[in-house]
Amino acid sequence: MLAWEPSKPLVMEEIEVAPPQAHEIRIKIVATGVCHTDLYHLFEGKHKDGFPCVLGHEGAGIVESVGSEVTKFNPGDKVIPLFISQCGQCRFCKSPKTNLCEKGWYDVMSESDTRFTCKGKKVLQFMGTSTFSEYTVVNEIAVAKIHPSAPLDKVCLLGCGVATGYGAALNTAKVEPGSTCAVFGLGAVGLAAVMGCKNAGAKRIIAIDINPTKYEKAKVFGATEFVNPKDHNKPISQVLYEMTNGGVDFSLECVGSVAVMRSALESCVKGWGVSVLVGWTDMDDFAARPIQLIAGRTWKGSLFGGFKSKDGVPKLVNEYLEKKVKLDEFVTHNMTLAQVNDAIQLMKTGDCIRSVLSVALQ
Repeated sequence: MLAWEPSKPLVMEEIEVAPPQAHEIRIKIVATGVCHTDLYHLFEGKHKDGFPCVLGHEGAGIVESVGSEVTKFNPGDKVIPLFISQCGQCRFCKSPKTNLCEKGWYDVMSESDTRFTCKGKKVLQFMGTSTFSEYTVVNEIAVAKIHPSAPLDKVCLLGCGVATGYGAALNTAKVEPGSTCAVFGLGAVGLAAVMGCKNAGAKRIIAIDINPTKYEKAKVFGATEFVNPKDHNKPISQVLYEMTNGGVDFSLECVGSVAVMRSALESCVKGWGVSVLVGWTDMDDFAARPIQLIAGRTWKGSLFGGFKSKDGVPKLVNEYLEKKVKLDEFVTHNMTLAQVNDAIQLMKTGDCIRSVLSVALQ
């Protein structure tokens, strides 16, 4: 499915996917989730020159062929393409302090690197992955080999949303047993953050959303309370302050709104409260009163849940197979790749948690 230009429906096109070059892998995509970051690039992003492109970055598939010098992957391997690479050689990969990689793509590939063409025109690959396609070509430093029994229509969600929220709670916030947490926004990322708080041993997990239908789903993942900001005539930070005797220990913003980011920070207890920015946005500046941090709160960000991608994703797949991590419960709609525009609309209206698209073309 090809995005020819911003803010327009995706179009089913036949594209040419070139053979993999050195250190590259061509993957037959079996299933892909539809993530809000895809919508962000299509409708809100600043990079209007990032078209035409093939969106999608939350997929799973099977290795179809490998380029020269690829030694750790073989045709038939089940894999998850990664929008955060792990080369293992750069200063970031060698540091335990971050999961960034200097060789990664965080937007669209350049024309010289993409392996897609359509009607004689170069087509860009979104975040180096492009899973809204029957085939894609990805550098081996951005591919995770996973357990051969893993169901691809479920573990694809570990390519972005679930790993992002779950790791934000465990790896970035470092939620502690017995603590009180607040999660702002109950899409897939927020629900995964709730699950992370639960698995970390939090005692109270307050789920916050303006859609009251989200609470029953949040309880499945471990939420103990629900607050709808629309039900109150005072700031949500004040509501939480009063509910928790001074603020929560940990808050996670999973919306991508700078206003909510500030509310999440101000909801933390002074002295040791930690607030994590998880929702993706690059549209606006964010701000807070300096006293919020001077008083001992910490404000930090999380990308892909802090997981080093090639190491972390296979472990998450194994945890799912061992029933330590939920995935099935995130999927509210199963659709086909041809229905991607319907899936996008469901996400825009908030009527789904995750739609998973079957990519095998009929």
